[in-house]
Amino acid sequence: MATKGKVVGIVSNLVTVAVDGPVAQNEICYITTGGDRLMSEVIKVIGKNAYAQVFESTRGMKVGDEVEFAGHLLEITLGPGMLSRNYDGLQNDLDKMESVFLKRGEYTFPLDKERLWHFKPIVKTGDVLSAGRWIGEVEENHQLLKIMIPFQFNGQCTVKEIVPAGEYTVLHPIATVTDSEGNDHEITMIQRWPVKKAVTCHKEKPRPFKLLETGVRPIDTVNPIVEGGTGFIPGAFGTGKTVLQHAIAKQAEADIVIMAACGERANEVVEIFAEYPHLTDPHTGRKLSERTIIIANTSNMPVAAREASVYTAMTIAEYYRAMGLRVLLMADSTSRWAQALREMSNRLEELPGPDAFPMDLSAIIANFYARAGYVYLEDGGAGSITFIGTVSPAGGNLKEPVTENTKKVARCFYALEQERADKKRYPAVNPIDSYSKYLEYDEFQEYIATHIAPDWIEKVYELKTRMLRGKEIAEQINILGDDSVPLDYHQTFWKSELIDFVILQQDAFDAIDAVTPMERQHYMLDLILNICRKDFQFGDFVEVAEFFRKAINICKQMNYSGFQGEEFEGYVKELKELVEK
Repeated sequence: MATKGKVVGIVSNLVTVAVDGPVAQNEICYITTGGDRLMSEVIKVIGKNAYAQVFESTRGMKVGDEVEFAGHLLEITLGPGMLSRNYDGLQNDLDKMESVFLKRGEYTFPLDKERLWHFKPIVKTGDVLSAGRWIGEVEENHQLLKIMIPFQFNGQCTVKEIVPAGEYTVLHPIATVTDSEGNDHEITMIQRWPVKKAVTCHKEKPRPFKLLETGVRPIDTVNPIVEGGTGFIPGAFGTGKTVLQHAIAKQAEADIVIMAACGERANEVVEIFAEYPHLTDPHTGRKLSERTIIIANTSNMPVAAREASVYTAMTIAEYYRAMGLRVLLMADSTSRWAQALREMSNRLEELPGPDAFPMDLSAIIANFYARAGYVYLEDGGAGSITFIGTVSPAGGNLKEPVTENTKKVARCFYALEQERADKKRYPAVNPIDSYSKYLEYDEFQEYIATHIAPDWIEKVYELKTRMLRGKEIAEQINILGDDSVPLDYHQTFWKSELIDFVILQQDAFDAIDAVTPMERQHYMLDLILNICRKDFQFGDFVEVAEFFRKAINICKQMNYSGFQGEEFEGYVKELKELVEK
């Protein structure tokens, strides 16, 4: 019998419920008020009182309203038909909503119940399988998706019956399996997964090692991220966090892209909805939206739903990873998620941590980032979730708690600098403060040595050293003046400027320069480092500046021209003549 209760206290979205039976932490309950049935989640239980956060506005709710507990955690529905969809944090299909704003108490089914899918079985009667094993496949938007044994199964189960290849809806039984106790279960194409509990349907989770090409030079060349890796992008307002995320989402070598807009301004989310249907996928030539799912919870939506949205996005990513696909998950912004956690913690009157964030904020962030990763599957092959989140520190303060706690767990740190953004040096990634810990991994070094170049890592460290030295000299020149520093100091500074303009800056509006393949990055890195290693002879600092300005201009034209074409070769010849002269 389901546990029931009554509302005895209301503080904004936090409701205190007196219960008449057992209640579990994070259990879902429904509060009936004014004809609406509002979904809520239990976040604390003390004695006979349960504290639930409501995913909707509590306006009009009163003491004495009836509460019914569902007996399960917050879950989402998974299956064919999610690609190209726009959901909110509770997986309501935003495209099915009749108005601009969500109606309170209105929940939609996230999949199309009527659409027919061509199911093809890949197992046969009598096969013994475990949770997460594939039993068939369907095709959606040119992507081959697997249908799996539900993760709730414990131990082995035997396929008793499976339908032949044909057209079926997501609710049609496609197989019957017998569990270890002899009970029969019908399986459809739909699964229900909890969002706050990681579902592990894989055999092994090794340390990630394969380079994830994004086409963004400050990332791929200087601070690379790997398939199954984690990274975050902190930066003040206007430094380009969202634009950089969108560039990565469009260009990265991923099978599925999931965009989680958590607490973002409505105009930014609308921009995503308006632009994505028209963007062309550079890898397939089709529409980028065909392999994209958007989870949107804007800043004017209830705080509890905002907190749930990042978990919903991660669970959808885990579902596709279990199919052996490469998933790229982008969250913008995790600061708004942390602020939602802070708001709920404050309402519960918990002991506050730094800046009033929860005391366990570090553990919450670490547990969430740990759900990303590269896995080997029971059915063979591998899948991955690469997670990149943005952080919006107040006033650009990178010492605030969310940035500091994220820094402990994310392997890549892409610090966006206000000064670079003010100078229009985009992407405004600070090459000195930013880092990638994957450069230190033996597995990654072996991969790079085999697939890119044996000395690639050494070149990257040389580039970083030259940038650091150039910054130090720039500060001396600003203090002492041009005439008060040695000529070789000017040469070192301008070499760092050459690296900055040619390697670190990228034009997102140029069709060629917006995306740079690794082959081209390798060529340009060698070209620039060869110039930087030369010791030129100049008469004064004016000659130094003039020479490097010409070199920078030629190299920028190379970035805008087709790689190794007639135009490109012409610029190479021009640069060679300039250097030799």
